[in-house]
Amino acid sequence: MKTIRVALIGFGSVAQSFTRLLLEKEKEIKAKYDTSIQIVAIATKTRGIVVDAWGIDISRALGVIDSNEAFPESRKSKIQSSALEVAQTVDYDVLIELTPLEYASGHTATTHIEAALKRGKHVICANKGPLAWHFRELNEMAKEKNCKFRYESAVMDGTPVFNSVRENLQLCQVIEVKGILSRSLNYMLSGMERGMSKEDILEEGKNRGFIEANMEEDLSGRESLVKIIALANAMMDAGLTPADSEAVELKCSDEITHEWIAEAKERGNVIKYICRAYRKDGKICVSVGPEEISAYDMYASVSGTSLGVSITTDLMGTVTIIEEASDIDQTGYGVMADLISIIK
Repeated sequence: MKTIRVALIGFGSVAQSFTRLLLEKEKEIKAKYDTSIQIVAIATKTRGIVVDAWGIDISRALGVIDSNEAFPESRKSKIQSSALEVAQTVDYDVLIELTPLEYASGHTATTHIEAALKRGKHVICANKGPLAWHFRELNEMAKEKNCKFRYESAVMDGTPVFNSVRENLQLCQVIEVKGILSRSLNYMLSGMERGMSKEDILEEGKNRGFIEANMEEDLSGRESLVKIIALANAMMDAGLTPADSEAVELKCSDEITHEWIAEAKERGNVIKYICRAYRKDGKICVSVGPEEISAYDMYASVSGTSLGVSITTDLMGTVTIIEEASDIDQTGYGVMADLISIIK
């Protein structure tokens, strides 16, 4: 039986979901893939860093997090003092990058990924920032080092979007990618259609766990922009970044009003916050913003916390994937699916 050693950079909700899935599926993975998975490093920002070449007791680590405690001093690494040092020095086979999004550059996560790839290690990334800012360089580095670079959980919570293109749309050229990619904005629009104020919708969403306390990036559309650029870079080799003003158009959700929604309804239409990446005059352009669409449009039925993405190709036409209201376990499963693809 082979052993795959994994280093986790970040141990937030996605990492915790992933490790719980590992515990749940441990016997099945061993039986089906003749593989044992060991977590040999966990690097966190506030709870410390744990490294164990023989494998960390995941149940114990999860217990520490559930108790809202830091890792015991006796278990903390005395050698590696940062996540980057873990990526650079620990003996692992796969690095899983799970740190929060840095909208302005994606730099911190990218340095972790680069450190792993330079050492010839496989990488799984659930952070959309590196894909939006540095995808082409990271992908080329992975090819040069003969490493696998996977990122299924970076945009749609583990829904098989990237893998569908990679595995099932081979030789197809992606002409356009279109979708509803912001759960928070879609939830807000659904509430406004019912006559609720934005303030009440946001408060309800926070109470129900759909909406984070800090909504600036999401409400401005910047997080949606990062997502569609990540999709365009990975599926269309766009080579874009959020700073490419000539190719990128961003409209804020502030343009959406109850009056516009009511007027659109009278015309038989609805308002949706739509992301697009498309080819124009030999270039790839991206637009993000509210659009008025027919009530009979497929995306009119994507409401609440659901998401959707359509991939238009030259050979297969348009393929659409709808993700209904999800929880964090779907994102954790996306990380798991990437790991299984590396094992296979």
